[in-house]
Amino acid sequence: MATVAIAGASGYAGQETLDRVLAHPALELYALGSDSLAGQAAHALDPRLGRNGWSRIPRFITNEAALSCGADVTFVCLSHQEAARLVPPARGVVVDLSGAHRFADPEVYSAWYGFEHPAPDDLGSWSYGLPEVSPPTGRLIANPGCYATAALLALAPLAGEIEREAVVVDAKSGMTGAGRSLAASSHAGVVLENVTAYRVGEHQHAPEMALLLGFPVTFVPHLLPVRRGLLATCFVRSRGADLRALLEDHYEASHVVTVLPEGVVPDLARMQQTDGAEIGVFEDRLTGGVIVICALDNLGKGAAGQAVQNVNLLFGLDETAGLRLSGVLV
Repeated sequence: MATVAIAGASGYAGQETLDRVLAHPALELYALGSDSLAGQAAHALDPRLGRNGWSRIPRFITNEAALSCGADVTFVCLSHQEAARLVPPARGVVVDLSGAHRFADPEVYSAWYGFEHPAPDDLGSWSYGLPEVSPPTGRLIANPGCYATAALLALAPLAGEIEREAVVVDAKSGMTGAGRSLAASSHAGVVLENVTAYRVGEHQHAPEMALLLGFPVTFVPHLLPVRRGLLATCFVRSRGADLRALLEDHYEASHVVTVLPEGVVPDLARMQQTDGAEIGVFEDRLTGGVIVICALDNLGKGAAGQAVQNVNLLFGLDETAGLRLSGVLV
């Protein structure tokens, strides 16, 4: 069993990571980090964590203590700037679910994240871990962003066969994509009965997509009045290749990403609470273009599920160990 520490366990991504670790056959929870809950029992976060069977979950400690406890795996579920300041543990695998280590170029952080990276010389030590596109290597893993995950799953296998100057990504995410911290834009009175575009032309996941694809795309994110789930609709033009065939071939052996049959549309509700992704491919009969749609859960495949999937690959475990892939039929 590999021991696990989670820093930032009281946030949405931290809670989701904790849930998967508790259900994982080869991971053992060792430390829970939360500066706001340090010293308290686990059930201070959720009463269910005090029930029989989970009564041995350790008490919360500070994030600094969790990062330095010597666990075999450390999941970092902190804000971008908090994660950027961390000194990685001297041993073990570290998976950073924030955006603090996704780019080797420190200038990206001042331009797109709004802060100067405090450890620019260390950025090249991190591997970008999107298993189906960029499998993790080494022990320091930067987990992809949720929007970037959906767009890259839809587009990366097609990158060499589409007209690069004509790619548009229209994506919509549930409220939990913004994290647990309060903001005026995430108040119920703003979000409910509404759909809003935000950070138009300046969202930090845009350069992340460009980095992996090798070219920029037009990207517009939207906030949905739902708790979780993400749908990315990608508009492309083929250079002549059969894009459906390329995607089906790329994901043929995947147990996480499914290319749906012709005519079947990816569904946000089917992906909620899961760690999988659905992709649909459609011809635009009027323009001759192709529409590729990817649905996933922003907290699942877009965050915690993907982090655990990366750890599974690095430890040579079953890639789907601890993941939720079936969903619930209703």
